[in-house]
Amino acid sequence: MLINQSDRQMITHPILLEVRQIAPNQILIQYDQRTDLASAMNVSNYWIRSNLERPVGIATVGMGSALTASNAIRPNMAMITPADNSNMRFVMTFMVNAMSSVMHTVLPCFVNLEGGSGYRGENWGPFSRNMFIAM
Repeated sequence: MLINQSDRQMITHPILLEVRQIAPNQILIQYDQRTDLASAMNVSNYWIRSNLERPVGIATVGMGSALTASNAIRPNMAMITPADNSNMRFVMTFMVNAMSSVMHTVLPCFVNLEGGSGYRGENWGPFSRNMFIAM
């Protein structure tokens, strides 16, 4: 995704670039800019939608459900750790495996830029590759 400099100055929050499943119970999350670690590593700032009517496995939201605080990922379900020192790449490890052959969409919200705080919106965009079919 190419963003020209004037457009980048208008973006006040990190955008999810890509999500990849790297193990049956792990996904790699990559943002386009350095994130505030506290907000990026807060699992309650993430939702995972499945293409099924009801959530299964690592999913917290089914196809028809709205994102709410009650269906966000909880600390007893998963944890997030930095994948490196970039503040842009993170590994989310779940206590259960993703349901094989199910489409998952990762939906982060409230993740701030490094040094920032108070962002209250979504962290994905039209060019985010935030879907994967579980292996």
